[in-house]
Amino acid sequence: MKLLIRLISSFFFVGYSPYAPGTIGTLAGLGLYWILSRHCSSGLYFSVLALLFIAGILIGKKSEEVYEKKDCRKFVLDEVFGILIALAMVPFGLFYIITGFILFRVFDILKPFPAKSLEKLPYGWGVMLDDAAAGIYANLVLQIIVLGNKFIGLTLTLS
Repeated sequence: MKLLIRLISSFFFVGYSPYAPGTIGTLAGLGLYWILSRHCSSGLYFSVLALLFIAGILIGKKSEEVYEKKDCRKFVLDEVFGILIALAMVPFGLFYIITGFILFRVFDILKPFPAKSLEKLPYGWGVMLDDAAAGIYANLVLQIIVLGNKFIGLTLTLS
C-alpha cells in the first residue's frame, strides 16, 4: 500500500527528483496535458482533472504518514493537477504552454490570496486546493491573453 501511495502521490516517482521536484512534476503534467489535449475530448480532460483531485484528497492523509511530513516535496500530484487547470480551455500552442507553465509556477510559489490560506487545510485538501488556486490564477491570465490575441488577430496555436 505504501508503494502505491508513493507511486500516485509522486506521479510515477517524478517527485523523487533531487532538483526542483515541483517544477519537474509540473513538466510531467505537461506531458499528460499534451496527450489529453491532442487525443481526448474535453469531457475526458475534465474527468481526468476530477480523478486527479479525488486521488490527491484521498491519499493526502496517507501520504503524510508515508512521507512523515505534511505536503512533502515528493508529493507532486498537485502540480500535475494544477498545470492541467492552468491550461484548461486554452488553445493548444507552444506559446500558451510555456506561458501557462511559467504563470502556474509563479502563482504556485507566491501563493497569492486565498492560496496561502487554502494550503493550511488538513490532509489532501490543502495540498490540492492551493495548486488549484494557482492553476485558476494562471488560467485567468491565459484567458485574458487569448482574448487579447483574438482582438489583435494573432494566431499562436499549433495544429
